[in-house]
Amino acid sequence: MKQIFMLIPLLIILCFSIACQQNTQEIDLSELKTYENPPSMTIDQNKDYQAVFYLEKGGTFKVDLFEKITPITVNNFVFLANDDYYDNTSFHRVIDDFMAQGGDPTGTGAGGPGYYFENEFDPDTRHDSAGILSMANKGMQMGKGTNGSQFFITFKALHPLDGYESTTSDKLKNCNMPMTSCHTVFGKVIEGMDVVNNISRRDPLVATELGDIIKDIEIKIIN
Repeated sequence: MKQIFMLIPLLIILCFSIACQQNTQEIDLSELKTYENPPSMTIDQNKDYQAVFYLEKGGTFKVDLFEKITPITVNNFVFLANDDYYDNTSFHRVIDDFMAQGGDPTGTGAGGPGYYFENEFDPDTRHDSAGILSMANKGMQMGKGTNGSQFFITFKALHPLDGYESTTSDKLKNCNMPMTSCHTVFGKVIEGMDVVNNISRRDPLVATELGDIIKDIEIKIIN
């Protein structure tokens, strides 16, 4: 991951950019949902989409999705949430002062829906505060994006994860460069940031139990 504005420990960078294996309970992979292709476009960009996360341990938080700015990414997230893909998944990687990562039914950081899709960048949506909802990925592979189902929510501004060269530049990074971090921002927490901040920290390299469970993600459409 290219470090521009701050130094992030190398171990965290490596575990965030690639799928780190981790200790967890055994999961029956045959029961996991997979898809041959990304979903077709079904959202209405003239409406406002929000996502409400319900945690098993209690607490909810609400995210405003950026359907007009990143429609492909929001459409993907809405499809998976409505198909119950995220039900009973965990926040498998939660690093203090960094981010909470979830969206992998295997709980390992290596899982996904069976397809990838491309990044979507807009200079008006960056990792500029706490509560930013963004796509986790494995970096560019063979010139293609590797977005799938995994996402993260920031605990603070993390501009090195932006798709742009600097906070004042609209010039895109060369995301094909090895260890260059480029992540699509597609929403922001608008209610319940205290719940997000209370997500249990979890180091995937040493954890022996699952992280906090997402009981359900409810998609709300505001006309």
